[in-house]
Amino acid sequence: MKISVYDTYIKTTDDVVMHFDILVEESKTLEDVLAFGKDYLKSKSIINTELTTKQCQFCHIETASLELAELVLKNGYSIIEMENC
Repeated sequence: MKISVYDTYIKTTDDVVMHFDILVEESKTLEDVLAFGKDYLKSKSIINTELTTKQCQFCHIETASLELAELVLKNGYSIIEMENC
């Protein structure tokens, strides 16, 4: 399975910059990616932060490992937490 990676930087209300990657099937739209990102932020209790194409941009496509492919098929996406998550 091919996975699209979206590099995402969000400034929280505390002025902390969160950096995480959103991984989705290659066929997913940008609207899908932004919705997944908002779901992730909600799971972190960050609800008053806007997520747009300014904060979330396509980075690259890679071949998913079997474990990652199963996770993406099950949940629709996967998150790699990089900084301040």
